Amino acid sequence: MAQKSWRYRDFAVAFERAAVKVGLRNQTLSEAQFRRWTSGRVKTMPSPDACRVLESLFGMEAVALFAAPPRCVPRAVPTAYDIESEIAMTARDAADEAGAVAAQSVSDTTVDQLRDDVAALATAYATTPPFDVFRRAKGLRQDAEYQRGATRVPVQQQELLIIAGQACALLSTAAFDLGALDDATRLARSAALYGETARFDPMRAYAAGSLAIVAYFAGRPSEAVRHARAALAYGGLGDVGRRRLLSIAARAHGHLGDAEQAGRATAAAVGLDTGARDDLHDGVGGEFAFDEERLVMSAATTALLTGDGSRAEGQARHALELVAGRPPARRSATVRAKASADLAAALLLRGDLEAADEALAPVWEVPGDRRSAGLLGRVTGLRTALTAPSWRTARVAVDLGERIEDYGRLAAGRGMPAIEP
Repeated sequence: MAQKSWRYRDFAVAFERAAVKVGLRNQTLSEAQFRRWTSGRVKTMPSPDACRVLESLFGMEAVALFAAPPRCVPRAVPTAYDIESEIAMTARDAADEAGAVAAQSVSDTTVDQLRDDVAALATAYATTPPFDVFRRAKGLRQDAEYQRGATRVPVQQQELLIIAGQACALLSTAAFDLGALDDATRLARSAALYGETARFDPMRAYAAGSLAIVAYFAGRPSEAVRHARAALAYGGLGDVGRRRLLSIAARAHGHLGDAEQAGRATAAAVGLDTGARDDLHDGVGGEFAFDEERLVMSAATTALLTGDGSRAEGQARHALELVAGRPPARRSATVRAKASADLAAALLLRGDLEAADEALAPVWEVPGDRRSAGLLGRVTGLRTALTAPSWRTARVAVDLGERIEDYGRLAAGRGMPAIEP
């Protein structure tokens, strides 16, 4: 054994492989035992099982293996046959181990398909009921996790982590739109953890922005500001991702009544144009993007929160123009409805009840299963505004208030089956 010049680690691997070949699966070798065997000081023979393994490994009886070498025998020079044998054995071992690694990978085609499926779902989000998005995103996350468990290829594992994180982020957004704020928070944190594990900061930033949105809808605007600020500190973000976070921060400041900070954040979001891109907000896009109409619509909402009705009206009208300028297949009915609700709120601020009633026409067109929490929150706010003393007895205000109440009863998340992340 000593003549092989084996290191302990190499010998232990060869020993265990030989043990499996002779039907012994629990045979291991400690380094101390290895040192005794190769020192020439073996006084008693190893166990019968160990002898069987050694005889299989070396092709000779164990007694001969541990016999004392003859005196004054010069060190043998390896023959050509010995060298060829070593090369052949090394080649076989390498092939076996490479084959084992290859067996623990998944097809690149499978990973590509999962990536495309998540991107397609993100693109379809604006025209798909939130509950349908939730079910599809749940399946995609489970598929990505299954494939991640089937591969040991680092590049594939990282890619599948990112795909699972994207699916989890869509789950969070769908849960929020269905009114499940606690579950949306939990799912957003899971998406952030996927991003952290994959070292993919755009995902962490997106998830932090989602946490901020849930926080201010849950009445915690200061927490929302902290989430948005933390997300803006992540590296690798493009302009789109930063515009989204700045807009979220602006609305959080608006909820706090801080008009100055809200205005600064809005101006920063609108004026940002460095040309930077990232693989999530730009590369995948869809729900992960933050196109111009959403940017302008968010500015209108922020203006309403700070009491600037004139600015809110102008921004809401601009958002509606941008939506109308899109090809029919890319027009978001949800964004159109939200901007219409903001426009109606701005018109109510300047006392034009009839115009506000007309502005709400796109809101009524949204089917019940697509009336998200964000849209419902805007419409509910209008119901509160209609209780002002000047309109309390107006026939239009009364009818509109009742219609808003009915609208909420049929909103997404009301009366739907329970969802599980």
